[in-house]
Amino acid sequence: MWQQLAQLFVNGIITGTILALTGVGATLVFGIQRIANFAHGEYLTFAAYLGLVLNTVLGQGIVVATLGAVIGTALLAVVLHFLVLKPLSGRGLVAMSLITVGLGLMLRDAVFIFAGPQIRQLQIDQTAVYDLTLVRISPGQAVAVAITLIVAPSLALFLARTPLGKSMRAVADNRDLAAISGIDIDRIGTYVWLLAGALAGVGGILFAVVQGSFDPTLGYQVLFLIFTTVVLGGIGSAYGALLGGFALGLVMELSTWRGLAGGLEPRFKPVLAFVALILLLLYRPQGLFGKARVL
Repeated sequence: MWQQLAQLFVNGIITGTILALTGVGATLVFGIQRIANFAHGEYLTFAAYLGLVLNTVLGQGIVVATLGAVIGTALLAVVLHFLVLKPLSGRGLVAMSLITVGLGLMLRDAVFIFAGPQIRQLQIDQTAVYDLTLVRISPGQAVAVAITLIVAPSLALFLARTPLGKSMRAVADNRDLAAISGIDIDRIGTYVWLLAGALAGVGGILFAVVQGSFDPTLGYQVLFLIFTTVVLGGIGSAYGALLGGFALGLVMELSTWRGLAGGLEPRFKPVLAFVALILLLLYRPQGLFGKARVL
C-alpha cells in the first residue's frame, strides 16, 4: 500500500508539472492579453503531432523532436496572434473567447484531416520499466522527468530574474500601471504568445510521452485541467499557475490511493478537479494566489 502511495506521488509530480507549465502560458495570456485562449489545448495537440513527424517520419531523436515542437508551436501561437487575435482585439472577453474556440476547432479538424484519427505513438519503448525499488517509471515518464527538470527551474528563473520575465508579471498584475511605468505592452504581448506557445509545445510532447499514445483529441481532453490550474492559482498569476498545477496533479493522483477508503476510481479524477474548482470559486473566486479583479 505504501509503495502504491510513493508511485502515485511520483505520478502526481509528473502530471502536476505538465499542468503547471501549460497553465503558466494560459494564465499569462489572459493576464496580459485579456484573452481566455480555448485553443490552448489544440496547441498541445499540434506540438505532439509535430514531434511525431520529426521523430517517426524524419527519424530525429526525442530531443530534436521536442525542440522542433517547442519552436513550431511558439511560432504558431505568434502567427495566430498577428493574423487573427490582434486584428480582432477589443471585441470584448466573450467575443474573443468564442473566436479562440473556433480557432481550436479549426486546428483540431486540420489535424484530423492531415493525420487521421488513428492512435499515434512516439518512438519510445513503453513496454520497458525502470524499477527504482519504491517506484517504477516507464521510459516515457523518465523522458518527462528529464525535460521538466530542465524546463521548470528555467521558467521559474526566467520569470523571477530576467527583465522580460519581470515585465510579463508586471503587465499581468496591473496592465495600466505597467504601461504608465514605460513597459511596451504590445511588445510584451508578442513575447507572451511566444512563451505560451513554447510551453504548450513542451506540454504536448510531455503528455504524448507520458500517456504513451495519443490522438487528435489530446489537447481537448486536458484543456479543462489546464484552465482549472489557471483558476486555482489565480488568473494572471504565473507563480500561482505553477503551484496550482503541482497541487492539482498531486491531488488527482493521490485520490486514487487505496489507503483513502479504497481510493477514487481513476476515471473520476477529472470530476475531483471539477469539485475543487467549484469549491474554490465559492469561497475564494480570485484563486489561491490571485487578486480580486473586475474583468
